[in-house]
Order: sequence, then structure tokens, then C-alpha cells
Amino acid sequence: MKSNEKNQQAWNTGAFEAWVKRFGSPVEAAQKLQENPQKKIGEIYDYFGEVSGKKVMNLLGSNGMKAVALALLGANVTIVDFSADNARYAEELSHAAQAEIRYVVSDVLQLPSHELSAEYDLVFMEKGVLHYFLDLNPLFQVVATLLKPGGRFVLQDFHPVSTKLISSRGTTANIRKHKVTGNYFDDAVVEREVAYSKYSDDAVPTKVYQRYWTLGEVITSVAGSGLTIKELKELPNLSSEVFDAGIPKSFIVVAEKS
Repeated sequence: MKSNEKNQQAWNTGAFEAWVKRFGSPVEAAQKLQENPQKKIGEIYDYFGEVSGKKVMNLLGSNGMKAVALALLGANVTIVDFSADNARYAEELSHAAQAEIRYVVSDVLQLPSHELSAEYDLVFMEKGVLHYFLDLNPLFQVVATLLKPGGRFVLQDFHPVSTKLISSRGTTANIRKHKVTGNYFDDAVVEREVAYSKYSDDAVPTKVYQRYWTLGEVITSVAGSGLTIKELKELPNLSSEVFDAGIPKSFIVVAEKS
């Protein structure tokens, strides 16, 4: 089985039930989301600009939490993701929140031509997405094609220092133990448990194939798509500054289409 086929199969095997275990039913999650949608979007929201009335594309939008939050803030949001399980949760969530979204169940790299419409004000991707691609260039070409002139691309993902280089163990006296155990330049495709597995009741974890990228590879590929990079921001673990102070945990890239 090809890596992408295996990944797609994994994301259609129990994801809905895992999200219910993680966030509650879509009705329960919608109630929490309506209380403060901006908070649910997180730090990446600061890079979006005004979203009300804007046409927004969320690539690999998963369970729809960020997309529905943006819809509650007045954006016209479309999600592309190849998981029907994710789509089910997102659509039930949007219905319960009374915030309309459009969900396209498709491989991002196989979007039909009519979807590549160069009409989006904002395209964004966030946290745990790039490692599903064995080649970043086609991905960012899709991003560039979706954006209208002057449109903005915002990407947030986990920092390769944390995903490729450093491993962390338990804590002693409020200090987490970090070790350099990886090879930052390793380009191997690895088999890992699917992201929702920690919330799944399945006895046998579902595996996916992933390829982890260096920061230089990501930036070079974004620039190679023809987009103009405006900002690269590296962030610490904002939820645990005591344990992880000084170690980059995620990064944000902001780019624009001329």
C-alpha cells in the first residue's frame, strides 16, 4: 500500500469516535466553541488580519475546530481534508454551532480544477500537517493557486528541533529532561501512530507514514511556490514555559501572493 493510501485509511478508521472522546459530542464542543472562538484558534489568529467577510481555506482542517471558530467570527470558510470521519465531526460541529462551513473531502494534491480558483483571501494550515507530505513543492503550489492576488498564507507547524532532534522525558524539580537523540537532517519516511490514537479505544493503534522536514526545507519550498515570505516566527512551548523555556516548539510562516 502506498504511504498516502495508508494515511488516508488511518484517518478514516475511528477518527470521529476519537474526537468525541477528546472534545465531547459535536453539540458539547460547539457550546464551548461559541463561548470564545478566537481563543480556540490560538496564537496563529494574530497573523490572519480581519477575517469577517473574508474567504478562507483551511487545508487539512481535520475536525473543523479552527474553521468553525473562524465561521463564528464571520469568515466564509472551506476545509479540504481527505478524512470522511473528520468531515462528519466538523459538519455536525458547524451545524450545532450555527456557523456554516464547506467541507471538501479530498486529497489536497488531487483537488478538482474548479476548486483551484485563485479566490481565497487567506489559506492556512496548522500543527502536525507537513509531515504527511513526501514532497512539499506540490503542496505549496496548490496554496499559491488557491490564493487571490494579495492573499495571505499562514502556516503553523511543530518546530523540527522538537520533532527531529530532541526527545523529552519526565520532570524533576520542574525541569524536563531533554536529550539530543535524533538527526536533524534525516529525510527518512517513518511509521508512527496516527495523531488521534491517544484518544482512541482501539486495541491496535493505527499507523501512518510521515516525513519530517527541516525549517530550511519548509522556507525554501514556500518561496519556490512564488509566494513572498513576510515573516518567520519561532515560538516556545506556550503552555509550559517552565519546562521547555529556550526550546522552539512551533513556528509560523506568513507569506503573500503578489
